[in-house]
Amino acid sequence: MTSSKLTAGQVFPKIEVPLVSGGTLAIGTDTATADNWRLVIIYRGKHCPICMRYLTQLESLKGEFEGAGMDVVAISGDGHEKAAAVTDENGLSFPVGYDLSIEQMVELGLYISDPRSPKETDQPFPEPGLFVIRPDNVIQIIDISNAPFARPELGAILRGVKFIRENDYPVRGTHAA
Repeated sequence: MTSSKLTAGQVFPKIEVPLVSGGTLAIGTDTATADNWRLVIIYRGKHCPICMRYLTQLESLKGEFEGAGMDVVAISGDGHEKAAAVTDENGLSFPVGYDLSIEQMVELGLYISDPRSPKETDQPFPEPGLFVIRPDNVIQIIDISNAPFARPELGAILRGVKFIRENDYPVRGTHAA
C-alpha cells in the first residue's frame, strides 16, 4: 500500500467508523451549514499508556474546546471491546470511534506500526494523528507522528484554534515548492 500524506488546506477524506456509544461517526462529509469545527485525535490503542494520558487530558479540556466551537472525537484501530474499555476506564464523554481500518489509516496518511509482541496488541495500529477540520472539511491544522512521544500540546491547540477563528487566520504551510 502506498501512503500519501494529507496536507494542510486539503479537504479531509470521507471516512466512517463505528462509535462505542452506537451508531457511526462520519468525518469529511458535507457539513457546510454547521458552524462547529472538529478536532480529530487518532490514538494508538488501549495498549498505549501515553495515549490514555492524552485522552484524559483531552477530556479535561473538552468543555473549553466546545466553548471554542469545536467538536472533539477520538478514533483508533482497536475493536469495540478495547475502545469501550478505553472510554469507560478513562471517563471519556466525547465520541470514541473504533475499527479504523489499515486502508483508512493509509488514506489519512498515518504511520502504521506492527505490534512488538502479542502482549502489546494483536494487530497493526496507527501512530498518533491530530486534525483540526473546518466546517467546509478543509484541514486547518494537521500533526502526524511516527511515535507515541511526539504529540501537540492540547492547550496550545486550543489557544491556536481560538486565535485562528477570532482573526480569520489562514491555513499555513500551503506553499507549493
